[in-house]
Amino acid sequence: MEEKMNEQALQIIEVELSILIRRISSFTTYKKIGSLDRSAYLLLHQISSHGSASVKTLADEFHLDVSTVSRQTAALEQKGYVYRIPDPVDGRSYSLHITEHGAAALNENKQARQERVAELLKSWSAEDRLIFGQLLAKFNRTFD
Repeated sequence: MEEKMNEQALQIIEVELSILIRRISSFTTYKKIGSLDRSAYLLLHQISSHGSASVKTLADEFHLDVSTVSRQTAALEQKGYVYRIPDPVDGRSYSLHITEHGAAALNENKQARQERVAELLKSWSAEDRLIFGQLLAKFNRTFD
């Protein structure tokens, strides 16, 4: 009985994830939220949350190539969202810090994103929102 329930749950989760990915893909394609793309938003959020970060640390966090993150952070630097601080021990390394301009862009985008999520979940109870957030965080941690 438990095996059948587990199989049923996995079937539901797999289909619902597929639907979610499709909807999010079309949602972000046609209705951009804020001025930052997803990679810029996530990188700025990570740097802001931890004070500073190296490109390698960011690449490890997001399971991406260092070259990919290097390109993405170079674009953030060019826009004035982050600046480099050289590593005093290793002159080739540096950490990235968020600028006031970057923090303002992040906060503006975070607000717009949270408003959109609030709109989508407006009929949900506060308890359901909290449980969903906790389960989603738990699910995302399984990728680590």
